[in-house]
Amino acid sequence: MKRIGNPINAQASDLTNALERAQAEGWSHVILDGKVVDVDQCHEKTVSKKGRTIDVWYSGNTHDFGGNIQAVMRPDGLPIWVSGVEPGSIHDLSAARTHALGALYAAATRGLPTLADPGYDGAVHSVCTPVKQPADGRQLDIDTRTYNMLLRSMRCIGERGFALLTQRWRVLQYVTAAPTKISDIARAALVLTHFEHGYLSC
Repeated sequence: MKRIGNPINAQASDLTNALERAQAEGWSHVILDGKVVDVDQCHEKTVSKKGRTIDVWYSGNTHDFGGNIQAVMRPDGLPIWVSGVEPGSIHDLSAARTHALGALYAAATRGLPTLADPGYDGAVHSVCTPVKQPADGRQLDIDTRTYNMLLRSMRCIGERGFALLTQRWRVLQYVTAAPTKISDIARAALVLTHFEHGYLSC
């Protein structure tokens, strides 16, 4: 499938710089999250992993047409980076592998781990996600339940990041332009958000 947005190398460089700044500022971790931005119906076909013909921009998660963007937030929820757009049919983990995980893994080796929701289960390498309930119905032990509770309480603050981007800049709530324009719109919203919060670098 053709990838949408800027070259991956440029994406990785931007994220690496953002992570280095976050670590230099003394933040203990970052938060990875994804969002499907609603778009007008865009009937572009592709073949799924199961061999079925599907609409590439249709998201099974939201049951609507949209573009998947990834974002990395500071622990206080301020977004520090947004990815290029992927079609809505692309899962968060796959989008993160394309745009973010390499830089996040490198940051983890420097002591800056990433927190994420269960949609990123399988990312490993210091991308911390909640432990799933055992398939046989057994209850998780108290230490694991405590880990999950603490992880969720810290990670949920990251949801403020997309609220800052989409509630303040409503153009990201529903895009009527070509879905590929979501990349430019999201990055513009990020710059404006940084300006409002005094976070623009010199």
